[in-house]
Amino acid sequence: MSDSKTSATLRYSLMRFGVFVGCFLLLWGLVYVGVLPRGLGDSNLLWVLVLSVLVSAPLSLVLLRRQREAMSEQIVAKVDRAKMRLEADRTREDVP
Repeated sequence: MSDSKTSATLRYSLMRFGVFVGCFLLLWGLVYVGVLPRGLGDSNLLWVLVLSVLVSAPLSLVLLRRQREAMSEQIVAKVDRAKMRLEADRTREDVP
């Protein structure tokens, strides 16, 4: 079961990174051809990185909803199991 937790988290993280990279490449191309303005001086890379973060965040929110929910459910299940183990340990300690 822990493999599915790891894979859901890893899958979401890789997909989130992929959305960011896709936005970065698209925006870099748009800046390169002049559709979007260039950054000031040597700040062009920073400009494209900031734009990529601003564009990829809402896209990921919409596009990766299912993956985020699956990851969240697995995290909640893991926390619930840890709480149950902690409670079981606590009740075992209370018995004289």
